[in-house]
Amino acid sequence: MKDVNKIVSDIKNGNTKPIYFLMGEEPYYIDRIAEYIEENVLSEADKGFNQMVLYGRDVSIDEIVSNAKRFPMMAEKQVIIVKEAQDLSRTIEQLVPYTENPQESTVLVFCYKYKKLDKRKKLYKSIDKKGVLFESKRLYENQVPDWIQKVLAGKKYKIEPKASIMLTEFLGTDLAKINNELQKLLIILPEGTTITAKHVEDNIGISKEFNNFELRKAIGERNILKANQIITHFSLNPKNHPLQVTISLLNTFFTQLLLVHGLSDKSKQSISKTLGVNMFFVPEYLIALKNYPMRKVSQVISFLRDADVKSKGVEANISNEDLLKELIFKIIH
Repeated sequence: MKDVNKIVSDIKNGNTKPIYFLMGEEPYYIDRIAEYIEENVLSEADKGFNQMVLYGRDVSIDEIVSNAKRFPMMAEKQVIIVKEAQDLSRTIEQLVPYTENPQESTVLVFCYKYKKLDKRKKLYKSIDKKGVLFESKRLYENQVPDWIQKVLAGKKYKIEPKASIMLTEFLGTDLAKINNELQKLLIILPEGTTITAKHVEDNIGISKEFNNFELRKAIGERNILKANQIITHFSLNPKNHPLQVTISLLNTFFTQLLLVHGLSDKSKQSISKTLGVNMFFVPEYLIALKNYPMRKVSQVISFLRDADVKSKGVEANISNEDLLKELIFKIIH
């Protein structure tokens, strides 16, 4: 987010570059930067003649360069935004002559999603000298709750750790989807609100009682009744609770638990720092630590790997519902 803030701050201060090459696996920030440039570099009066949006599938590099070399009409700058520029990946290196000597009165923006330029080639090096190269990296799942917290803080909201975990579990690492759901909450909740799990359940439709977060907690506590209630709910809503996702999250939890077993310092602060988890969740690990000795944890990880293989149809004639019930029974007993 620091790189994004720097780009936006420079533009806001009138320090624009002739080329912005926005690339990478996470489209959210690529879209946000392009939108900011589209909305803020030119005045409304200048946009009519001096702002153009092109699409990679519809244009050639020659056409982009030809437009970029034009002078603005009765304005200091013109803006050209090339969306879906990844469709030009086969010919993108043909930009080199232009990027080595770009038109200073043009702000040329490329939205190059899900791919990135080769740092060893001329195009990367020439843009790096004359313009802005921005790589939007996909966040790991354990980084998303912190991202949610920072985004909301910037809008003067807070969020409970459990609520951010629920959003992450339900929506994954797709920042655009998460942002859309957050916007729904911000419309109905006043500024300064702390978003709770109940807010998420009531307005986004994610159950605060029957989700992988609560299943993990029930397993850690060896609460057989609660675990069975949750997996019964999962079996009634299989599309919202894919077995592979549940197995993956449980595998992460028990792998982390194995790491905690190996710590010489098992204080809350040490566990939080080592695992990179919020202090809110550390008691859950401490409870599971007592309930699952190191040997049992190793055994559980083996169960999870076996279930993962079976869930993909390898050497198994068992439904996902029965496979999950069998897995939970093996873990808890």
